[in-house]
Amino acid sequence: MKLENKIAVVTGGGSGMGRAGAILFAKEGARVVVADLDEVAAKEVAAEVSGSGGEAVAVSADVATLEGNEAIVSAAVDTFGGIDIFWANAGVAAPMSPVSEQSIEFFDTLMAVNAKGPWLGARAAMPQLRKRPVASFIITSSLSGFRARPNNSAYSASKGAAIQLTRALAVEFAPDVRVNTVAPVSTETPMLRTFMAKQDDIEATIAGQRAGVPLGRLARPEDIAKAALFLAGDDSEFITGITVPVDGGISARS
Repeated sequence: MKLENKIAVVTGGGSGMGRAGAILFAKEGARVVVADLDEVAAKEVAAEVSGSGGEAVAVSADVATLEGNEAIVSAAVDTFGGIDIFWANAGVAAPMSPVSEQSIEFFDTLMAVNAKGPWLGARAAMPQLRKRPVASFIITSSLSGFRARPNNSAYSASKGAAIQLTRALAVEFAPDVRVNTVAPVSTETPMLRTFMAKQDDIEATIAGQRAGVPLGRLARPEDIAKAALFLAGDDSEFITGITVPVDGGISARS
């Protein structure tokens, strides 16, 4: 097993990519802290892990606050004795719309969760991660963090900040902790339709995106979880400061 005897935190673990990651990490031997703002969802995923023979604990926390991130770290330390892997995966989506229609509060929320959230996670978790022999801090960004498209400015800014944060943290915490990012293309999660909420024909827009992916489909949560698993485990022990596009080949066109 790739994560045997490891302790992993997954934020946004109650659904989508985070849920897939929590389940996969546990299957690979990790004891998992499932953190989510939605307490019911976090407990459901933790129960699913436990029901399959794994070990998991659920934590309800707001990753946009330092207190929330400290509570997540405390749960990992108090329950399992430390942290080897912290996947700062929690994020919020944004319906695509012109900048003139986006409120300041809307921008602030995206930055608070998608960019400040991982920064606060690092601030809270790094003292524990630095105690481990091979530690990994992973951030979920997005293809939108380095590929621009219309009506997506606030979300792109937040995810671009997460990519640059990855580089900065990787340099700051080397050689003790590796820091990397996964950058998914549009992924088949409930959040996908939030992006499309203002489109005239949501399903047609999604179909158009799907047709534009060289591998012929959008990402699935398990695709992102598998990429995170590689970055979490010892197989990537000499990799830090990079962004891994999980995009079915779209980046090859640029």
